[in-house]
Amino acid sequence: MFFVDKPYISDFLKTTLKESSIPVVGTDIAQKLDLYKGTKIISKDEAVKMVQKQGTSIIYTTSENSIGWIAKYLQFTGLPRKIDLFKNKLKFRQLIEPMFPEFYFKEVYVKELKQIQFDSLPLPFIIKPRVGFMSMGVYKVANADDWAITINSIIKEIDKNKDLYPAQVVDTSSFIIEQCIEGEEFAVDVYFNSAGEPVVLNILKHVFSSDADVSDRVYTTSKKIIEKNLEEFTKFAGKIGKLAGIKNFPMHIELRRDDNGMILPIEINPMRFGGWCTTADISFMAYGFNPYLYYYSQQKPDWSKILKGKEGKLFSIIVLDNSTGINIDQITSFDYDKLLSNFEKPMELRKINFREYPVFGFLFTETREENFIELKNILHSDLNEFISIRPA
Repeated sequence: MFFVDKPYISDFLKTTLKESSIPVVGTDIAQKLDLYKGTKIISKDEAVKMVQKQGTSIIYTTSENSIGWIAKYLQFTGLPRKIDLFKNKLKFRQLIEPMFPEFYFKEVYVKELKQIQFDSLPLPFIIKPRVGFMSMGVYKVANADDWAITINSIIKEIDKNKDLYPAQVVDTSSFIIEQCIEGEEFAVDVYFNSAGEPVVLNILKHVFSSDADVSDRVYTTSKKIIEKNLEEFTKFAGKIGKLAGIKNFPMHIELRRDDNGMILPIEINPMRFGGWCTTADISFMAYGFNPYLYYYSQQKPDWSKILKGKEGKLFSIIVLDNSTGINIDQITSFDYDKLLSNFEKPMELRKINFREYPVFGFLFTETREENFIELKNILHSDLNEFISIRPA
């Protein structure tokens, strides 16, 4: 069964749910998301009975907003505890501590931030919410000046976004300070089948504008990226899966590989692939297979066939987060046509209500490797060239 929830569900997933008759739990939110007529909706009681009868079930959530429902009604399955192992950053670090015994991490409450002995912290380090989503509340600190600015920024951001997501998705009551993980960063969509074996459905490289950049602006997948990393990342996911003891479990892994070849996980998002129906949808746009159905029917991609003819092509997700530095109340519009004119082959543009969420939209593109400059340009842009501002 699938759970659909805010902030977003794509037309591609809506079509998949309807045409494949995948049961969708009819939560209050699901009733308001304009699912296509004919979608198989099941009640709360039907969902619970289905899981009780089967003993286990293939469950997918489009949004971590659904975690609260699972925790409330499927507690008897043990699934909420498995989810919390990954969603709670502290518990996740504790879970994988046997794999990385020397990795530094520490929990700190917001009210304690100003009392921390800064000299005792490893530099550089990352601070992020114990329970978080996307890059909200994530900061990289390299020195004492950064730390002072970061504390103030955290307090402001907490106040600004306190009502945007439920506590199961973003909980800023405490933060995790952990050593900075260096190296190339990747995002991996994977599910664990009924035997607990990992099946990788996509690998994307997270491209940054600088060492200090922690934004989610550009993610790129390609034949080279898949072939170079598939075996190694599959084995790594398998180790995580064994530690957690998970089966029929989808996840979105963010990891880095350092200069010595060591893989270190940044975080793992449970019960879904990339948020906002992004990474799973681009798998279909780029490679022609449906990750939602592959998980639901326990299929494994034949990458040797799938990647044929994909040489020299980059498929990217561009997250148009509000990096303008302009208060949202002052922005009157975003010029999406101008944005599209900067790319040789846009595949899909998703406009988002930027007054409700801190993003203008998501753009999916196909780019020739030799034209990487178009991705580099948007990576370094603060997006000011695309907005109109209310007169003073």
